[in-house]
Amino acid sequence: MLTDLLRRFALMFLLTCSGVALAAAPNEDEVRQAWQLLDYIAVDYAGAVAGGKVINTGEYAEMQEFSATARARIAALPDNPQRAGLLKQSEALLALVQQHAASDAVAQAAHALANDLLAAYGVSAAPQKVPNLKEAVGVYAAQCASCHGASGAGDGAAGAQLDPPPIAFTDSERAAQRSPLALYEAISRGVAGTAMPAFAQLTDDQRWALAFYVGGMAFNDQQRAEGEHLWNSDKALHAALPSLEALSRSSPAQLAQTLDAQQAQAISAFLRAQPQTLADAAAVKPATLTLARSQLKAALEAYAQGNHKQAASLALSAYLDGVEPVEPMLAARDAGLLREIESAMAALRSNIGKQAALTQIQSDAQTAEALFDRADETLHAARGNATAAFLGSFTILLREGLEALLVVIGMIAFLRRSERYEALPWVHAGWVLALVAGGITWAVATWLIDISGANRELTEGLSSIFAAVVLLSVGIWMHQKSLAGRWQQYLHEKMSAALGRRSMVFLFVLAFVAVYREVFETILFYAAMWTPEDANAILGGLASGVALLTLIAWALLRLGMRLPIGKFFNWSSILIAVLAVVLAGKGVAALQEAGWVNLGLVNAPRIDWLGVFPTWQTLLAQLVVLLVAVIGFWMNQRGDPQARRAA
Repeated sequence: MLTDLLRRFALMFLLTCSGVALAAAPNEDEVRQAWQLLDYIAVDYAGAVAGGKVINTGEYAEMQEFSATARARIAALPDNPQRAGLLKQSEALLALVQQHAASDAVAQAAHALANDLLAAYGVSAAPQKVPNLKEAVGVYAAQCASCHGASGAGDGAAGAQLDPPPIAFTDSERAAQRSPLALYEAISRGVAGTAMPAFAQLTDDQRWALAFYVGGMAFNDQQRAEGEHLWNSDKALHAALPSLEALSRSSPAQLAQTLDAQQAQAISAFLRAQPQTLADAAAVKPATLTLARSQLKAALEAYAQGNHKQAASLALSAYLDGVEPVEPMLAARDAGLLREIESAMAALRSNIGKQAALTQIQSDAQTAEALFDRADETLHAARGNATAAFLGSFTILLREGLEALLVVIGMIAFLRRSERYEALPWVHAGWVLALVAGGITWAVATWLIDISGANRELTEGLSSIFAAVVLLSVGIWMHQKSLAGRWQQYLHEKMSAALGRRSMVFLFVLAFVAVYREVFETILFYAAMWTPEDANAILGGLASGVALLTLIAWALLRLGMRLPIGKFFNWSSILIAVLAVVLAGKGVAALQEAGWVNLGLVNAPRIDWLGVFPTWQTLLAQLVVLLVAVIGFWMNQRGDPQARRAA
């Protein structure tokens, strides 16, 4: 009965996790098609309207059609907290087109909506690795030069008879409006109404390299040299293009909204020719809370406009996507400050949920902003600190590994004391496979996808609750066997027969879940804190943590083998019940951070290693688990005459 229940719970857990991932991601093609329409409007609207008057009737009709279609495409996307805001932006863009607004205003609105659209639905807007422009030279000669010409001037022999003629990549006015992402989409999907086909036969890396290559044809060597000088001499300019993704999305015209037009041209010329520059800078760039600030600001604006649901989503994103990635580094350097930030963000989310007065939300946001400033100073000042990196690596592994170790060692010690050696391979298979799955997760998180903060917390929360339920049932069962005479009777009944297959599967699942939930969080922490300059210190902390955990495991196994089996069962059952209480608190807290469970703050202490958090939901969950354990132990005691007499 218990095994069936656990098996159903495990299946439900796996389906829930997979369902979260599937439900969160719409068809990427639909998002990209809407983005293409918006980019087309931003670039071509100037050819339809000038000075508040229509100068090309056909072009203007197309702008009206495209802006209306973009709004309809966005309305048809799966609902999420940002879609309402996207629809308002699309309606505002449509109104600008209908009002014959200035081309700069339309381009700015279209670009802003396009960027927000990609961010809202998590669609990648950057190459997976730095574009190889040397390879792009050969690809261009083989695939593009016949129409667009050897220099990109649109004078290729094969393009002479085409209508409309091939684009001239050397046209500086048009190039100023085109981002590498826009060129990538045109190369990948083709351009409707022209002879430009989709180059699906090229790899994704080749298409990105080609986009950067042709996107640089409108610039000359002098502009590239000027851009390199500016980039190296004025560090303040780095804020305009902080990453390869920002470069992929940006056009010189967009940059000119914040920089001098000549600077925008020069920096674009240099970085499109040398995109490795941004990758190198990112490898040594200290972590900051820039994203947390931007999401917090957006949350405040949404709340001021009365959109409480969107404000709650943005405040949650500020913590999950802005704070959590730097949590390992900040915890190693100033754990107290990290706790202050977590408490401040929790208070903000709680007050948003209560729909508190705007002044209260503004006060909460100001408190968080001040803490972000302190955190940035701490992270920047401690950059390259080998001691901090070592301690961070060591404490992360020790903290995350100890819980899993206690569960697995308890299972192994129990099976050895019970002389159930045939079941040990199932336990070993569970924790070994969890480590293998962790390695796969590392590869996926590092090279293939960006695991969102919400999915991290959901995985940790659901697996914690599952492990708590399993441990609670095991703890009550072990306590029953620890009572006078029960363990001898149990061993006498079971000694002659192997454990059933379902029981062994149960042991395998428990070992896997207990280890994988810790491995999952650990590898994401290491991915976030990894920097080449601190690599040796991080690896040293990792090795030291592994050595200490190995020593603890050896000591626990030796101690477990020497204990009388009755006392071993009794003490183990209490330890397992305590672990169940801890995991219940941590599981609910993780689901709160993912936005699945409401956040109700109370005046209570926060003790992370015991899973105690100052919210009534986490405390209630722990109280329920504790009561079930106490009642289970009491019923075991009450049902055993010898135990009652001994008492």
